[in-house]
Amino acid sequence: MEVQETRVQTDRVFTIPNVLSMARLVGVPLFLWLILWPVFGGPKNDGWAIAILMLSGVSDYLDGKLARRWGQVSRLGQLLDPLADRLFVLSTIVGLTARRIMPWWLTAILLAREIFIASLLPILRRHGYGPPEVNFIGKAATFNLMYAFPLLLLTTYDNWVGSVASVIGWAFVWWGTTLYWWAGILYAVQTRRLVKTQDGALSE
Repeated sequence: MEVQETRVQTDRVFTIPNVLSMARLVGVPLFLWLILWPVFGGPKNDGWAIAILMLSGVSDYLDGKLARRWGQVSRLGQLLDPLADRLFVLSTIVGLTARRIMPWWLTAILLAREIFIASLLPILRRHGYGPPEVNFIGKAATFNLMYAFPLLLLTTYDNWVGSVASVIGWAFVWWGTTLYWWAGILYAVQTRRLVKTQDGALSE
């Protein structure tokens, strides 16, 4: 499966989709503070942390959809959107692991995927390509994980809400993790094809 390409339609910086992506970036340190504060003896603020995660998931859906519908696809947006996704996923993984809500081995699986993707970037850069554009499976993986993380936070509540959230949340975790690695493999295949095509062109 090829990585989907969306043509840049504007050079504007302050479009609504870009502002939504910027807001997600601002939300990363705020979310980390809220979720990690109990680790250092502070009060639990899981309700606010869950709200920020939910807003992040909604904005992640809206920024790409609005950019395409309103003709506001920009080079900045193509960089900000995956960056905000990745930082939110990483910060949530760190927070949930520190709170012992997510087991370390699952954290290792997700972080290994990030390292795998990072290893492709020097290869692409060496051949004159930028980071791979997010494909549909990559977006689906992020959506699943962003739905899973608030539900995992709800498992800290010792009542029926926590029990139901645990079942649904872990289902989303496994779907998201599987798709996350599937998307990573597709990026690797795309990288190989790009490099092979360029090498073939140079040898002619």
